[in-house]
Amino acid sequence: MARYTDAVCKLCRREGQKLFLKGDRCFSDKCPFERRPYPPGDQGGKRRRLSKSSDFAVQLREKQKVRRIYGVMERQFRRYFAEASRQKGQTGTALLTLLERRLDNVVYRLGLADSRAQARQLVRHGHIAVNGRKVNIPSYMVKVGDTVQVRERQRQNGFFKYREEVLAEKTPPDWLQLNVESMSGIVLRFPEREHIDIPINEQLVVEYYSR
Repeated sequence: MARYTDAVCKLCRREGQKLFLKGDRCFSDKCPFERRPYPPGDQGGKRRRLSKSSDFAVQLREKQKVRRIYGVMERQFRRYFAEASRQKGQTGTALLTLLERRLDNVVYRLGLADSRAQARQLVRHGHIAVNGRKVNIPSYMVKVGDTVQVRERQRQNGFFKYREEVLAEKTPPDWLQLNVESMSGIVLRFPEREHIDIPINEQLVVEYYSR
C-alpha cells in the first residue's frame, strides 16, 4: 500500500495552515510551520506572494487538506466520497462522518494516541481491540455501541502506562465515552458536523468531485 514517507510538516506548509499531524509538537515552539509558514521549496515564499488561486485550485487544496488530516490516500478517499454521495443528507457532512468513524481516528479522538499517524501504528501493531477482538485494520469502520479499547495484555507496555496519566486530562468528543481505568471507549452515536473540529470547508471538496 502506498503511503507518504516525507516530513509531515511539509504538508502543513504546503496547505498554508497547521493540520496538527504531529500531536503536541504542533502546539510548541518547535513546530516548523511557526518558523516557515510558506510552501516548501526554494521558491516557496515567492510563490505564495505571487500566486492567485483559481476556483479549481482552492477546491483542490481543500480536498488535499482533508486527505492529509486523516492520512488517507487518493483512491481510498474517492471511495469514501462515492459512499457519502449515496447517503441521505449533505454529502460533505456524510464524508466527514465516514472519516471520523475510521478506527485509527477513534483511537486518536479517545486520546489513546497523540496523532492519527500514531493511532494508525497502534492499530496496525495489534494493540487495539473492538468488542474484545483484535482489529489491525486502521480503516475499520466502527458502529454505534462498539467498544474500542487497548488489549489487556498490552496495557503493561510503557507507552500505555504513560497514556493512562495523559488520559486523565483528556476530554473526548460528545459522541464517544471514555473509561480511563480500562483504557476503552464506547461509540455512543455517529458524530454530527458541530462535533468535528477540523479546519476545512467540506463543500469545496464536494464541488471538486462534482466538476
